[in-house]
Amino acid sequence: MKQFQARILAGGRASGPALVLPEALSLWGGLDPETGEIIDRRHPNSGDNVAGKALVLPLGRGSSSASSILLEAVRQGTAPAAIILAETDAILALGAAVAREMYDQAPPVVVVDTAVYQQLRTGQTVTINEDGLISFQ
Repeated sequence: MKQFQARILAGGRASGPALVLPEALSLWGGLDPETGEIIDRRHPNSGDNVAGKALVLPLGRGSSSASSILLEAVRQGTAPAAIILAETDAILALGAAVAREMYDQAPPVVVVDTAVYQQLRTGQTVTINEDGLISFQ
């Protein structure tokens, strides 16, 4: 079991299988909040579902509307269990913070350094503690 400290953008505790995206994703127009499916047909992970996953991506892409898509996915029960980023994304953190305030639930959003990010693989079980400690195998 590997453990690393992440920088917390939006706190919380979560666990789930990793879904590692090789490139940024805009939730606005790229994610169906009713199903959790990645619907951007130009994205390499088009058709994958983020619901309940530890979503690992370099950063979000797109407009500030991405926070509202994350908020709606939380409301629908189709949001990722956690979001792990290689770079800070304030828009995704905002969506998670508002979801926590409105629905008392939200995926934690954390940033990890490059060495940790490069070790994450799709299918690994990833756990994030409230203190930002990430563990995976």
